[in-house]
Amino acid sequence: MSKTVIATSLAPAAIGPYAQGIRTGNLVFTAGQIALDPATGAVVEGGITEQTTRVMENLKAILEAAGSGLARTVKATVFLKNFNDFAAMNAVYGAYLAPEGVAAPARTTVEVSRLPKDVLVEIELVAEV
Repeated sequence: MSKTVIATSLAPAAIGPYAQGIRTGNLVFTAGQIALDPATGAVVEGGITEQTTRVMENLKAILEAAGSGLARTVKATVFLKNFNDFAAMNAVYGAYLAPEGVAAPARTTVEVSRLPKDVLVEIELVAEV
């Protein structure tokens, strides 16, 4: 199995021993993305809607750097700090990953006790190239 590291300046740089994404065969696996502005490294201001939007933009950049895109996503995992934010997160998520005419990916959504930098949401994707 060969692995190709995916890296782009349009998403936050990895801050540990991991890659923004890995391409192997015809699949791309992203690292979980939180609401960090790639230019500043700071958490974006606002609530779940703003944070989910930033997360999706980060994921979009990683997939595009790998030669894929959001429409080619086959699996998503969503980590929420508070499940009461589900509807607002889902509205943004759906606009990016399930617009009209695009088959929605399989998804798992779980509530977790804490996320890095105390953000409200983290999402990771698997997409076809």
